[in-house]
Amino acid sequence: MTTPAATTASPIVSGTTTLPASSSSSATAGTNALASQQIAGNFQSFLQLLTTQLQNQNPLDPLDTNQFTQQLVEFAGVQQQLNTNSQLTTLVSLQQTAQSTQALTFVGKTAVVKGDTAALTNSTATWDLNVPNNATVNVSIANSSGQTVFTGKYSATAGNNQPFTWNGQGTDGTQWPAGQYKLTATATDSSGNSVGITTAVQGVVSSVDLTQSPPLLTISGQTYTVNQIQSITN
Repeated sequence: MTTPAATTASPIVSGTTTLPASSSSSATAGTNALASQQIAGNFQSFLQLLTTQLQNQNPLDPLDTNQFTQQLVEFAGVQQQLNTNSQLTTLVSLQQTAQSTQALTFVGKTAVVKGDTAALTNSTATWDLNVPNNATVNVSIANSSGQTVFTGKYSATAGNNQPFTWNGQGTDGTQWPAGQYKLTATATDSSGNSVGITTAVQGVVSSVDLTQSPPLLTISGQTYTVNQIQSITN
């Protein structure tokens, strides 16, 4: 699917992804280790106190050990929870390592990602449209300021990843400069019912930022998370 004066070229990806907070697994591990040391110290002090009291109790009036037993159970429960937290921290670390390894395999590959904003470069911007049913599609393209620069109506058959290439010419024939442009697509079928259209953009993954969690992929200068990738085309 192309505009009347469109040309075909390698698609350029654009878009933004909010940077997630850095991983706190190291801080969590440190907190768990400190807590384990504290509970171990308290437990040893408790055992020493219990032993001393038992050694010095009056044989004719022995101490009630029920409270000591209950505290032993509580100490054991806390220790078990700390061990569980430590194991969960290890699992999270392993998962992050797996995510990083997976992200690195995408470098140099062309990825299709969810998005509606593409870069107009060399008078070419391309989006992929996913059309569930045969429909009439209304396309609107706006620049980074939100100004609508192009509108058009097209007949489309059902299918995924159908390329729509825009040559940068506005509805009035104005040639728009390079930049970021957002495409909005609505559609209706032959009965006038609304048809949901989703859009995607594609580009080469140039780098991966492993300092973020999850890792961020750089595609044409913009960043995306791995879960935004719909497919790898090569």
